[in-house]
Amino acid sequence: MNTSYPRPRILVSRCLGFDACRYDGQQLRSRVVELLRDHVDFVPVCPEIEAGLGVPRPPIRLCWENEQIDVRQPAENRSVTDVLKKAALNFIDEADGCDGAILKSKSPSCALTDAKIYRSINKPQFLRRDSGIFGTLVLRKMENKAVDDEQRLTNLALREHFLIKLYVWARFRAIAEQPKMGELVSFHASHKLLFLAYNQSRFRVCGKITANHERLPVSDVFGRYAAELGQVLVRPFRRQAMVNTLYHAYGWIAEHLSSEEKQYIINTIEEYRDERIPLQGVTRLIEAQAIRFKRDYILDQVLLRPFPAQLSDLSDSGKGREVT
Repeated sequence: MNTSYPRPRILVSRCLGFDACRYDGQQLRSRVVELLRDHVDFVPVCPEIEAGLGVPRPPIRLCWENEQIDVRQPAENRSVTDVLKKAALNFIDEADGCDGAILKSKSPSCALTDAKIYRSINKPQFLRRDSGIFGTLVLRKMENKAVDDEQRLTNLALREHFLIKLYVWARFRAIAEQPKMGELVSFHASHKLLFLAYNQSRFRVCGKITANHERLPVSDVFGRYAAELGQVLVRPFRRQAMVNTLYHAYGWIAEHLSSEEKQYIINTIEEYRDERIPLQGVTRLIEAQAIRFKRDYILDQVLLRPFPAQLSDLSDSGKGREVT
């Protein structure tokens, strides 16, 4: 079993533990960023500093004016839309080659979903929440990569999905740098159980792309696979789908087990179904039996160890449990 991991690249808001660059001069701490420090290469960015707004600086506000966003500094009574958009465009190229992003929630520049938008400039009234200036570009550029904010990643299910997605993309990037069909076939085979838990129909489409019956150039096959891979991982897996996949994995070792051992594993899977134990409580049990009986097919599956064990963190804020 190969337990080596690629080193992902993550675009990250600079204020999340890298620099005291917030508007109030503070530097924030993020548990997930600290957890990842020794395992990934971070690319810190701050569009507001790049725009020359300084530290400390008067807060900025997103205003919906004349059917478009105007970024204002109310204390200065000025628009900073053009300089902030230019800075954001300068930074977006940093996303090239990144497998994911962790951006600051609620930030007018970096937020992905929850920046406050106000109705007008002169009479500000809350209108809606949306992505910030830079966050919008990141979502467009990175599409279905592992992109989230530090607040949502305090939720266990969302964090687990983020880490799985991050390492899938890092593995794919590693083989796509010098694309070979054999590498893609191996990648697809080793991710079978994981992808079945995420999206069976999309997994089968990936299989057809990998088979390459049309005999397309390798670069075209990798491009098509990457597009479909984004769809496989677009949403967190459903617990029931994962339970079905775990029973599928169990089937590969069941014939060697005693009736007591079979019942123990079945009970463990059902405990996972009832949210009483984490996924690793089941996968490590299956892995142990696969080692015992030398079931290489199961041992080669990414599902057993989708990301480094050191990144496992069972803390859960309970926020954002709606993972649809």
